Amino acid sequence: MIEYKDIHDFTSEQLERLFLSVEWSSGHFPDKLVTAMKNFETVYSAWDGEKLVGMICAMDDGIMTAYVHYLLVDPDYHGQTIGRTLVDMTKQKYKDYLRVVLVAYKNETHFYEQCGFKIEDKSLPMCITSLWT
Repeated sequence: MIEYKDIHDFTSEQLERLFLSVEWSSGHFPDKLVTAMKNFETVYSAWDGEKLVGMICAMDDGIMTAYVHYLLVDPDYHGQTIGRTLVDMTKQKYKDYLRVVLVAYKNETHFYEQCGFKIEDKSLPMCITSLWT
């Protein structure tokens, strides 16, 4: 049974394992991820016992706009509605905000559209990064 938590404290090992399970290069920087989780306004996580199997992280301006930065679910747990549940928890928290924004990889847009997000045709995500995924 999956348990959902609203916490910000994780070990570097928990984060490294989860992020590398989805092949995200940020998993190679687990100590930075520990600090990042403490600094996000919103962090909801999914647990199978003591194992971190999913999380969503968002930052916001306190009233108008929230940015979902991370949503990841261990591939061994795909198909169990964990991602959908984490998105729903985040949407509920920000229900009174005017905008909730995220950047999706092209092969994931269908999932986010099912969660109520729409592809914006007037803007494109832009970034400066040294990460490779």
